[in-house]
Amino acid sequence: MSEPHAAETGTRRDPETVCITIQRPPHVHFYRHAIRALEDSGRTVHVFVRDSQITTALLDRYGIDYTVLADHVDGGSLPRLARMQATYELRLLRAVRAIQPDVITGIGGVAAAHVSSLTDARSVVFTDTEHATLSNALMKPFADEIWTPACFGRDFGAAHVRYPSYHELAYLHPERFEPDPGVLDAADVDPDRPLAVVRVTAWDALHDVGAAGVDDPADVVRSLEASGAQVRITAETPLSDGLSDRQLDLRPDRIHDLLAFATLYLGEGATMAAESAVLGTPAVYVNTLRMGYTDELEAKYELLVNCQGSFRHDRALRVAERILSGELSTDWDEHRRRLLRRTTDTTDVILEALGAGSVDGSADEPLAVVGAE
Repeated sequence: MSEPHAAETGTRRDPETVCITIQRPPHVHFYRHAIRALEDSGRTVHVFVRDSQITTALLDRYGIDYTVLADHVDGGSLPRLARMQATYELRLLRAVRAIQPDVITGIGGVAAAHVSSLTDARSVVFTDTEHATLSNALMKPFADEIWTPACFGRDFGAAHVRYPSYHELAYLHPERFEPDPGVLDAADVDPDRPLAVVRVTAWDALHDVGAAGVDDPADVVRSLEASGAQVRITAETPLSDGLSDRQLDLRPDRIHDLLAFATLYLGEGATMAAESAVLGTPAVYVNTLRMGYTDELEAKYELLVNCQGSFRHDRALRVAERILSGELSTDWDEHRRRLLRRTTDTTDVILEALGAGSVDGSADEPLAVVGAE
């Protein structure tokens, strides 16, 4: 890997109009502060989404205007997914040709990259998911720039720009986020008892094919409660009757408040594991899939424990029990402070990547990034 250097900005023009594509709820969190900064500086921002209840609820909650171009689809046959993607890209192409933006951006960025290649817009794609092999392959030949965390485990070549941070620090950096303790009442949590947040995923995303997590959510709950924790579950699928009373009934924008006050996170979701880690809450990540950022959060900052392999379920429970019992005792806040000293506010990275680095006070000098190998 090369030494850190400044992002090459000479070919970029300061954008007057920006097009942002959003496919999933985490994308709303990732872009929302950048959207506000761009709009506050007089830029015009157009947000296009694949419709899902949580995604549009978050956009409504944050007061972000958007246009729905297609339904969100996870799972199903490849031909069906291909038809939906083609429909989405065609509608996005029509919208972009009418708007004529300077830059188009998205996480994963397949549609953004394809549409930009047929228009005058520059495409800026963000990704942190190495195992999204199909979307990465479809995006790479067409994207003008591909921005990833420095720990990303693949090389996209000349278009690749690496930056020293994580997606989650676009919205959970302390300059952007202060947790609200009122969430404890909303979640019916006793502040004097340990709290474990458990995440159960649906496994219906294309890049989840063949992956696996915990063996039995009920066993996880029994083990954590036997260790003295209150358990609250966030799930993408219906829970059994024995677990439904522990399922969170919170607005989707409040989960980060709860993670900040939790004793630990245990779950199958990598994004939520990273969110917990950057908030200083130890994360037990149970999933056969690993990413550069889950590896780095474990190896470099000791804020996350990866549990993969045939015995991942049992290992995760042992680690969680050690955290709850105090046997695995460490200064989680100090680990977080060390992480924050070595990373940057990712919203500033987004603005720099879009060519709007002067917004939000970040443009005197380009952000330090790590270039492609």
